[in-house]
Amino acid sequence: MPKQKLVQKIKHIFNMSEKVKVTIDGITVEVAPGTTILNAARQIGGDIVPPAMCYYSKLEGSGGKCRTCIVKVSKGSEKDPRPMPKLVASCRTTVMDGMEVQNITSPEVLEARSGVVEILLINHPLDCPVCDQAGECDLQNLGYEHGLQKTRYEFERRTFERIDIGDKIQLHMNRCILCYRCVFTADQITNKRVHGILNRGDHSEISTYIQTAVDNDFSGNVIDVCPVGALTDKTFRFKNRVWFTKPIDAHRDCPTCSGKVTLWYKGEDVLRVTARKDIYGEVEEFICNTCRFDKKKTADWVLEHPTHISDASVISSNHYETMIPLPVIQENLRLQEANKVELEKTAKF
Repeated sequence: MPKQKLVQKIKHIFNMSEKVKVTIDGITVEVAPGTTILNAARQIGGDIVPPAMCYYSKLEGSGGKCRTCIVKVSKGSEKDPRPMPKLVASCRTTVMDGMEVQNITSPEVLEARSGVVEILLINHPLDCPVCDQAGECDLQNLGYEHGLQKTRYEFERRTFERIDIGDKIQLHMNRCILCYRCVFTADQITNKRVHGILNRGDHSEISTYIQTAVDNDFSGNVIDVCPVGALTDKTFRFKNRVWFTKPIDAHRDCPTCSGKVTLWYKGEDVLRVTARKDIYGEVEEFICNTCRFDKKKTADWVLEHPTHISDASVISSNHYETMIPLPVIQENLRLQEANKVELEKTAKF
């Protein structure tokens, strides 16, 4: 290798170790080269983080499907300050040094995101009152923040029959937004993927050619990664609403996976077992089907502590970390005693 090229390569490697500065909604953060705008925003946190329905940091190749994370790049970089001509998907666009990005501060972005949400909801049924995903559904949150009160779509919606794609997994294709998360999950954490996208265009659907064909030790993780209620746990269907349950972090010595889970209690009964998730609803460590479906007794687990639930989540409305009486009852002994009884009914283990 010529000496000049060697020097250039060394300089390139050295520069790659340097941080780059990016400003998102007026907040500047330093990130590693190659970081996407979405992940840079997540390092800042708060409301400026764009929503993401298809991107999943644990899944290679995810992102770029739903377009809910679109942002406006008002300045490309220090070297080339020209703005990008169109809105870009923040989950697939890497930052440049000196880049300036607008998310919630751009009316253009908010209007475009509302249009994206409207398209996602075109074929989506109003199943929230009966859907098991209600209360922890990303599409519900998007629809509340950016959706219209009434649909403008006047044509017949596409419909599919519910099918069992696994022994304990049911697919409601009517609710699917084709985020591809379940496909990537099966591709990357199982030995053989037997489901995927069939057909094209408006006829595209997640399915298998043979029902109940999804059968492997980690197939249940497609339920956790699904952002809507398209893939549901048959052992939990219609058992309870998530905001009436109490999530507890627990672990066991599992030979197949990490064994770190969240147990969802109703009284003394474990209604379901899921993998632990971070603040963005992404699974921290995938778990096996034995932990998910077969270990639903408290004796099977070592309980750790109540799962931290964001105050913005409806799941937190029925949970109390500590008994703190409201001001209105602090001076009334009779109300204090009655309040204590009610709190004990809903207290976390």
